[in-house]
Amino acid sequence: MLAEIKGLNEECGIFGVWGHQDSAQLTYYGLHALQHRGQEGAGIVTTDGEQLKLAKGHGLINEVFSENQLEDLSGHASIGHVRYATAGDGGYENIQPLHFRSQTGGLALAHNGNLVNAQALKNQLEAQGSILQTTSDTEVVAHLIKRARHLPLEQAIMEALSMIKGAYAFLVMTEDRMFVANDPRGLRPLSLGHLGESWVVSSETCAFDVVGAEYDREIDPGELLIISDEGIESKRFSAPIQRTLCSMEYVYFSRPDSNLDGKNVHASRKRMGKSLAEEAPIDADVVTGVPDSSISAAIGYAEASGIPYELGLIKNRYVGRTFIQPSQELREQGVKMKLSAVRGIVEGKKVVMVDDSIVRGTTSRRIVKMLKEAGAKEVHVRIASPPIKNPCYYGIDTSNSGELIAANNSVEEMEEQIGADSLAFLSVQGLNNSIYQGEESLKHGGCMACFTGNYPTEIYPNTMHPYEKA
Repeated sequence: MLAEIKGLNEECGIFGVWGHQDSAQLTYYGLHALQHRGQEGAGIVTTDGEQLKLAKGHGLINEVFSENQLEDLSGHASIGHVRYATAGDGGYENIQPLHFRSQTGGLALAHNGNLVNAQALKNQLEAQGSILQTTSDTEVVAHLIKRARHLPLEQAIMEALSMIKGAYAFLVMTEDRMFVANDPRGLRPLSLGHLGESWVVSSETCAFDVVGAEYDREIDPGELLIISDEGIESKRFSAPIQRTLCSMEYVYFSRPDSNLDGKNVHASRKRMGKSLAEEAPIDADVVTGVPDSSISAAIGYAEASGIPYELGLIKNRYVGRTFIQPSQELREQGVKMKLSAVRGIVEGKKVVMVDDSIVRGTTSRRIVKMLKEAGAKEVHVRIASPPIKNPCYYGIDTSNSGELIAANNSVEEMEEQIGADSLAFLSVQGLNNSIYQGEESLKHGGCMACFTGNYPTEIYPNTMHPYEKA
């Protein structure tokens, strides 16, 4: 998924291995499977039992690491991270894992999520004499751990975790142990698997398949795992709370071959498409999905509606970074470099264009225009999620409602702005039922704050975008 197309940027991905002689290589391939979660930077820290070694850099995983670098990262355990900058800026110092050295040993941290009380904690730490080296909220956790130096390390980590609020999946590694933690509401996905005698941890289960590991279970909300050469131990740093896994993981972020909370992402998206067809039927000739995250929902819509599914939009797989900067005119037409309409499929047809979400509306407008320029008679836009009306403070780059088209316009106004012949969204209940089926939907529910405004945690004022505080 290309963030430039969607206008919605991914979270981050973390991956860890304990007890494997090729841990750095395994982590490289695990991060490659998680590349869709972040393309701005990547890093790996390994341990050989005596020292931590770090390598990181800007760019995609295969741009950051060479074969020689991976060979230099010797060790039986490692943690890795692919980054999209959600908190802090994109500077080198913010690329994770963050690595800290002290007289008592090294500490490396990798984090997926966002801490809503990070600024308050930074102010407190600086007032007490701490000097922060990055603008990342992840560094706060390292300082909180070190300030609890009177406690054994695992207790210091648990105390630090009890002080932070928000969404987080953490990997913390020292020379001789790895700590794995998920926030008390399980807002971020995190799973445990094994490869022979080795332990593997990943943001998504698709990475287990890539490295040949077997899935064991989800990391429970509020759980801390301690992994070492002696084995694995589970502790709780928070009382159990009903899980509220981010619903956008099912809608957009996760790979379709991943399983989240025991539910396959592709199957969930197909159910979203089927529910959307029931809620918002339309007389049309073909159904097409916006690659890649909308394809599953488009297939579901086609199956439920009886309208044939076609590849009306094609994604250019070879669009990447370029040293040749296009003119302003070409930049404005840039979506055509990434997506193409198939004239032979859409010309003269009434097209149902299924997409997973609308954030700012710019991309939807361009795609509708592209389909009509390719000869589509009508373009009916169907969105397999509810309107995104509220900012996300948990690790997605929508912390400013002023940029959200649905926060400031009615469905009819959005329909006009994007140039569609009709526009409809999946209902909140339809989304919830698509993910948590049948009776289960009455007992469970993910975080839908971006749709409903009901945040599962307290939101601190200094977490908000200046627009929100006006």
